[in-house]
Amino acid sequence: MGKIALISVSDKTGLVAFAEALIKQYDYQLLSTGGTAKLLMEKGLKVEEVSDHTGFPELMDGRIKTLHPKIHGGLLCRRDMQEHLTQARENNIDLIDLVVVNLYPFEETVAKSGVNDEEAIENIDIGGPSMLRSAAKNHEAVTVVCDPHDYNRVLEGLSDKKVLPDLRRALALKVFKRTSKYDQAIEEYLEKTQENTETLTLKEFPLNMHYNFQFSKKLRYGENPHQGAALYGQFFDCYKQLHGKELSYCNILDITAATHLMSEFEKPTVAILKHTNPCGVASDENLIEAWDQAYATDKQAPFGGIIVSNRNLEIDLANKIRGIFCEIVIAPNFTPEAEQLLKKKKNLRLMKLRDQQGVGKFREIRSVVGGILAQDPDSQAINSNEFKVVSDREPTGEEWDAMLFGWRVVKHIKSNAIVYARGERTLGIGAGQMSRVDSSKIAVWKASEAGLVLDGSIMASDALIPFADGLIAAADSGATAVIQTGGSLRDEEVITAANRNNMAMVFTNERHFRH
Repeated sequence: MGKIALISVSDKTGLVAFAEALIKQYDYQLLSTGGTAKLLMEKGLKVEEVSDHTGFPELMDGRIKTLHPKIHGGLLCRRDMQEHLTQARENNIDLIDLVVVNLYPFEETVAKSGVNDEEAIENIDIGGPSMLRSAAKNHEAVTVVCDPHDYNRVLEGLSDKKVLPDLRRALALKVFKRTSKYDQAIEEYLEKTQENTETLTLKEFPLNMHYNFQFSKKLRYGENPHQGAALYGQFFDCYKQLHGKELSYCNILDITAATHLMSEFEKPTVAILKHTNPCGVASDENLIEAWDQAYATDKQAPFGGIIVSNRNLEIDLANKIRGIFCEIVIAPNFTPEAEQLLKKKKNLRLMKLRDQQGVGKFREIRSVVGGILAQDPDSQAINSNEFKVVSDREPTGEEWDAMLFGWRVVKHIKSNAIVYARGERTLGIGAGQMSRVDSSKIAVWKASEAGLVLDGSIMASDALIPFADGLIAAADSGATAVIQTGGSLRDEEVITAANRNNMAMVFTNERHFRH
């Protein structure tokens, strides 16, 4: 036989045109199976079925068809070894020069609601990965294609003997990435459904952690110029950059933090962040009012910061933002007028949030010495019904509103975190201090610097207040209510201090450490 192309695919996108080109332009003979062979024949193409080629029928509902020496011998035979070629000839094994295979849709099958175990197992491809791996191993002689997007690339490469070796190697690498990811999906499915005690204790976390994030882009550098960095995964599925310089490593961290913060709010909200910490947040039916109140919290920190809105950004807010220097503006969309105005700032990055639903769907992964840590995102909805009023005085309605707002914000600030708020706006924020009292002092100082009065405000603490001095500091600043985790050995002392100062205090019984 002449040149042989073995074609067996589940995804038939673009296949007929590709197969026609193989025959007409490159004089290939087609070898195929099942539904693929039927489609190509219906389109008038000459195809030999694998069972005729091997002289062995398909068995067991098609489970056994390509697992045959005439197939894998034709793929694995080294053309540069006379012994291989002699054995192929003696055993009537025709050499296969090109393989086009994509796999049963296992990932799509198990992602469907209500899929049963039998359906999942039947969608585990055996012959497909075997052919791909055999062809990829022998890529010096065999061209292997596992992705319909590569069809045009392959047709171009077949006509240029200079580029073909590099193309074959690149396609082989793609095969091993694909089969590795495929095996991982099967492993994860079986692990989740395994009914033994060991796995049940780890059902939410896999026994083996695999990375399969695709390379997205190389970054100029990491947190500092001497650190190399790259982005992997689906970040740009969630965002579209409309304008400005390329994103840096730190920009991407800031954008992620801003988006997680915005996921807390349904009302129109504006936030300003610096180094992933919120430095001003406000909600208001009027987005301009929300901006004014967020910006008033701290007019210094926004310099070089990140601005995010959970509503489309219009020209009036764009005019406000244009007056200050910031790195990035994020919104679900920008009106043409607002976009045009902000684009006058050459380096300002404008980011359109495409997919708010993507926030929080991935586990948080951090590297540590000798391994990694994995945790679920801190994204559970607030349930105030589980909060407990521990003071003699019940919070007023206004205090409740402010406490719930402050509690949403404080969970996104580095520990130890303190927020002073009134209504649905921040007044002072203290972040990342070794002492909670120090964070409170910084928040009070920030409010004072901004000319904001804390009388009638609430204080939110991301974790328990361990000593009464923290509560007293809040009272001295003018706060009338406190929301905190509770659970200190000295809770009674803290509660007594609240009552002495006529403060309302709520325990949430959950904390929001952020390291």
